[in-house]
Amino acid sequence: MRTYFDRAEFLCVDSPVFTPNACEGTSTLFEVDYFDRKAYLTQSGQLYAEAAAMAFGKVYCFGPTFRAEKSKTRRHLTEFWMLEPEIAYGTLDDVMDLAEDMLCFVVSEVLRRRRPELEILERDISKLEAIQKPFPRLTYDEAAKILVAHPDSTFRYGEDFGAPDETILSTLHDRPVMVTRYPKEVKAFYMKRDPADPSKALCVDVLAPEGVGEIIGGSQREDDLDVLIERIAEHELPQQFFEWFLDLRRYGSVPHAGFGLGLERTVAWICGLEHVREASPWPRLMHRIEP
Repeated sequence: MRTYFDRAEFLCVDSPVFTPNACEGTSTLFEVDYFDRKAYLTQSGQLYAEAAAMAFGKVYCFGPTFRAEKSKTRRHLTEFWMLEPEIAYGTLDDVMDLAEDMLCFVVSEVLRRRRPELEILERDISKLEAIQKPFPRLTYDEAAKILVAHPDSTFRYGEDFGAPDETILSTLHDRPVMVTRYPKEVKAFYMKRDPADPSKALCVDVLAPEGVGEIIGGSQREDDLDVLIERIAEHELPQQFFEWFLDLRRYGSVPHAGFGLGLERTVAWICGLEHVREASPWPRLMHRIEP
């Protein structure tokens, strides 16, 4: 992954682990004492990557992130690494093309350099050889119709997709599928609304095949100051902690876009592992913090 972005002339910029605010909702934060105030372990380095992209154009951060979701699925860790590129003057289509190209490069490099290890893991290599461009692309509405008609789905229109829904969609294809334009209510505050349908966000989730589900979430970012302030209020987030982020819009901004990729989920998919904890030497789960 680093090789791909280095070759594409992205600058690696490390984001801080301590943050004063939530990036994607306050319910999944680990709170820590920070001298005479509260701080949180980061959910994402994205907001800082957005600032860096305004200076350098194309950047990525790659580091540990933390989510306090009380999830016990085979896809969740409380501490994991996330790769997050950000592109100034980028659009949703740009990050979709970037994600597609990067995943194809990574899988091809793994096949070229790590085939013996895949064979030790008894991985079906033919499944990885099928990872070629172009990836199927569905809108949320198109995916919703598939789920509503599926006998094993309990999905209701307007909801975000749960793990079973992602599994159903991902098993329909032999390569990652991209689902775009979710309802804005189920996505993060910083995602730009679709000018053609303001009820939708200009976002994409990339669902890996074989039932793995989401490995990438991305979007075009909201660059309108007034709209962003409105969205922060809608999500009941404290605006004072986002003033530095709002300044990026106050004093001149450009359209920009990016995505986040979960490293352990991606490794689990490529290696054919049943549980994401197998992709980490020391996984952190709800009831596991040792060794």
